[in-house]
Amino acid sequence: MTQLHSRKLQYLDEIARSGSIRKAADRLNVSSSAINRQILALEEEFGVPLFERLPRGLRLTAAGELCIEHVRDVLKDFSKLETRIRALKMPQAGRISLVTTVGLASGPLPEIIGQFIEQNPRVHIKLRSDGGTTTVNPVLTGDVDIGLGFNIAAMPGIRTLATFDIPIGAVVPPEHRLAAGTGPVDLVDLVQERMVLAQSGTSLRDVINLVLSSVPVPVEPVLETNSSETVRQLVRRGIGISLLNPLDVVAECRRGELVFRPLAAMQTHHQPMKLFTRARASVDASTSLFIEFLLKELGALVADLQKDGNLPAQRGSFGPIKT
Repeated sequence: MTQLHSRKLQYLDEIARSGSIRKAADRLNVSSSAINRQILALEEEFGVPLFERLPRGLRLTAAGELCIEHVRDVLKDFSKLETRIRALKMPQAGRISLVTTVGLASGPLPEIIGQFIEQNPRVHIKLRSDGGTTTVNPVLTGDVDIGLGFNIAAMPGIRTLATFDIPIGAVVPPEHRLAAGTGPVDLVDLVQERMVLAQSGTSLRDVINLVLSSVPVPVEPVLETNSSETVRQLVRRGIGISLLNPLDVVAECRRGELVFRPLAAMQTHHQPMKLFTRARASVDASTSLFIEFLLKELGALVADLQKDGNLPAQRGSFGPIKT
């Protein structure tokens, strides 16, 4: 496996650590002349010296410092790759457990998880869907490795891996009068319609109540439920319109079954979506691989929604996770 990377990288790293070609040669069990030839060839390729030749050894130049930083990043990434490949050779490559909301479990996650399983067929995933902020509890108790939910407050024992700021908006059937427009919609237009909303006490309904608080008249939904799937089905049937976040309906919107319209900027409120783990829990190779894949896919999904005008510029933060 080490042949995937040039020996020059290992030679550079060992010389920088030991400060001597002879010591590096002894540790790597190769001849000093072989290492010296490789380093000279690399310096010729760059056109600058990477080491100062001193009476008692070698010292990195400024160019060498830049080069060794890159070399060590490459070697570290390759070490992670070797660990993951070794894990995939095991009878059971790994077990991953994830808790999320009902809406996400029936929304974008099936496609994301399906793609991951296709690429990693020997990894076993346990997906659990809970309601609202109760996604925190199984992570805190260690029942699951990863949590993905909305409005998760910072608390001891939880380590945030990524956050995404997701605004709620109007969801209507494709034949609805509001479906044909472009750009944001005004709450005044929405409250004239029958509404199917998340049940009181849910994290989504708390955000909806903030949105509707700017409306001078009370809004009485025709139906309230804690099932996002029920909301989507009733909106598809034309029973009413709803307020949801775009991730809850991304699959239906792509199939043309529903239309998401963002709210006017002064009327919208956001649901922060957080990916998190237990603070002091170790993350194995399979879980780490899944986290990186999930972050990449969620980031791409948010970027697509922003491009389509369904999300403002991302205000949260997300990126690679160190495990």
